[in-house]
Amino acid sequence: MSWTVVLVLAFGAFALKVFGFVIIGDRKFPPQVEAVIALIPAALLCALIMKDTFTVGHDLQIDARAVGLIAAVFGVWRKVPIWLVIVLACVATGITRAIS
Repeated sequence: MSWTVVLVLAFGAFALKVFGFVIIGDRKFPPQVEAVIALIPAALLCALIMKDTFTVGHDLQIDARAVGLIAAVFGVWRKVPIWLVIVLACVATGITRAIS
């Protein structure tokens, strides 16, 4: 991929974001739309995590990453600090890889 393509794509992404602010401006959306818009980042992040955890190339695969994800979900559920969630997930993944 050339730098020209990277710069054009970066400019296009920036232009789309600015265009949204210019077109939408200070308009208010209905409360139902605002609720849906607020949930979009969480849904996208969840989809990316699931895709990266359970796929290798084009194949589904359950491996040590799934154990790390389960440990991270458990840590978030127990409301531990985020740095500890990351450490728990890394340790669980590492131990699972060492065992298998």
